Amino acid sequence: MATIMVDESENLEKAIKRFKRMVEKEGIIREFKKREYFVKPSTTNHQKKVTLERKLLNKKRKATKKEF
Repeated sequence: MATIMVDESENLEKAIKRFKRMVEKEGIIREFKKREYFVKPSTTNHQKKVTLERKLLNKKRKATKKEF
C-alpha cells in the first residue's frame, strides 16, 4: 500500500507527484487494470500462446533478413 507523509511546509502538488510515482513503481494501477474484469484461464493461455508464436515468427524473420 502506498503511503506518503506530507509536511506542513511541503507543496501539495509535489506530494501528489511523489504519490503518483510510488503508485506507478509498485504497479498498483497496472494490477487494478488487470483485475478490472474476469478473464477465463483458457483465454489467457491462448493469448500467451499467440504472443509467443508472434515473437518467434519475428525472430525468425529477423534471422533470415540478416543472412541476405
